[in-house]
Amino acid sequence: MRTTGGQLVMLVVINVALLAFGAAISAGTFLSPFNLQSMAGQLPEIGFLAIGVMLAMCAGNGGIDLSGIALANLSGVASAVVIGTFLSSADQPTAYSLAFIAGALVVGVLGGMFNGLLISRLNITPILCTLGTQMLFTGLAVVASGGRAVAVGSPDFLSEIGNGLFLGVPISFVIFIAVAAFIAALLKFTPFGLWLMLMGTNPKAAVYAGFPRTKVLIATYATSGLLSGLAGVIIAARNVNVKWDYGTSYLLIAILIAVMAGVRPEGGYGRVICVVLAAIALQLMSSMLNFGGLSNFVRDFAWGALLLTFLAVGRYNLVGFLNPNKGKKPA
Repeated sequence: MRTTGGQLVMLVVINVALLAFGAAISAGTFLSPFNLQSMAGQLPEIGFLAIGVMLAMCAGNGGIDLSGIALANLSGVASAVVIGTFLSSADQPTAYSLAFIAGALVVGVLGGMFNGLLISRLNITPILCTLGTQMLFTGLAVVASGGRAVAVGSPDFLSEIGNGLFLGVPISFVIFIAVAAFIAALLKFTPFGLWLMLMGTNPKAAVYAGFPRTKVLIATYATSGLLSGLAGVIIAARNVNVKWDYGTSYLLIAILIAVMAGVRPEGGYGRVICVVLAAIALQLMSSMLNFGGLSNFVRDFAWGALLLTFLAVGRYNLVGFLNPNKGKKPA
């Protein structure tokens, strides 16, 4: 099993290597301020979803949230449809922006709580439950929007979140790092984090120890839903409209990021900093594929291959397989 420090070091090395390789193949263009800002601006929406996947996986029992991007799209679509009937993004930009953000976050939390209630109360396997709610959320978004894109416009406040800079850094990236730091502190310094990790490590022992299993599961999936709502806000802020089928490949990418970060599929372990570094590494790889002029089909193939590779590395002790004598005591 990999050590937690080893996983962090490996991800740092991967990021440094990708930056160096990208600079080498692009004659330095890859490290230009404009390209770095572009990559940082694209990262938050998938980064929020990846942290949500990590939280669900840490809960154990096959925990995984497959409904993240569907809930993000529903959050944006539902908020845009409802708020658009009362406020105009052109005439009341600030009020519209604040109301849209609040609406998207509320929809995200409610969708996450719905997942948590189904899993904790009905004992549905999380992967099957969230597969079902993924289709439910998508269907609701289609009905709410009539299957069309819903215009959000470019109100100043919202547009600034998606496209503005703070000290040369995209504001959306600053928000992502701040939220990631808050989630990391929540997991490390609160009883919720302890309960979540121990419940994922040994659920039977957690139950016998009196851990509030139902409350922890609902809180976990509600937090994951909140992160989906944040992703929905960022998606709307970076575009002029929202649509029910945005980011169809994001589910695979979010799971890949969590696996790259060393989150254990069986539950009980996950570090937010590793998820952030894995998301950055994947964004660097994606940008390099764009520099190479490769199509999205090649990129999806690469993500699938990477996912299988990291799952295999995490599941089996490949070093021991290649060197069976390592670790054996002399006779």
